[in-house]
Amino acid sequence: MVVWTSAWLHGAAASDDVLDALQTWAESQEVRAADEELAARLDLPGPHDTPAGPALLLAALRKAGAANGELVLPVPGDARGLGGSSPFAKLAMRIGEAAVLPEAGLGLVPERIAEGILRWTVFGIGELPPAEHLPIGEAEHGMASAMREAATALIELGVAKQRPGVREEIAATVAARPAPDWPEDIPQRTLRILQRAAEVEAILWVATDDSPGGALSASAIRARTDALRPLFDAVRAARRASIAEMVRALSDRATQS
Repeated sequence: MVVWTSAWLHGAAASDDVLDALQTWAESQEVRAADEELAARLDLPGPHDTPAGPALLLAALRKAGAANGELVLPVPGDARGLGGSSPFAKLAMRIGEAAVLPEAGLGLVPERIAEGILRWTVFGIGELPPAEHLPIGEAEHGMASAMREAATALIELGVAKQRPGVREEIAATVAARPAPDWPEDIPQRTLRILQRAAEVEAILWVATDDSPGGALSASAIRARTDALRPLFDAVRAARRASIAEMVRALSDRATQS
């Protein structure tokens, strides 16, 4: 959503391309505003109305003066990008992701409400602190370093044990993730980093699975969690940095054309 709406707002993608790309995540997408005042301002359905399709969201973003999107990936203990306690922040924290359009003062939170149905709730969020800029090279290096450190820590703790079929589990987890299309001329480096982040996350989920042969004692689980937390954080940082670089490239291209 962040990259494709930014591409559309900068004239680098047609609206049909955006709508087609969104179907990668769910066959049916619906949109509503979080409150009646915002619904009236943006010509969107309110919280008690029948949701609309995503085409109406694009028109609302244009009307609100949106330009560049930002990806937010909050987790307990890290609420960066949410701007404090608010209905938007609470839902984004529960879901674990959101899109922010700072120029428009809007936040979008995706929620899977049924199989094949993804609902986007639009919030008015006012002015948020500027997003933290993390150079993409620094994010890539941080993920690689965190992976090495986590592997070393797990081996030293004795909780990194082999179990049959682990490679197949990782491959299946990666394959199960949606493989979205991207706008033309997106920097290839950002795509490689996103793919690597998906692979590392798959390894993390397998590493935290307490199947037979995993770390089952409470103390071992705590030690494993502490060892892996920096790597989870590094994966999130790499994703944010990659998406930010994509949006920056689209914005720069629009400025030069």
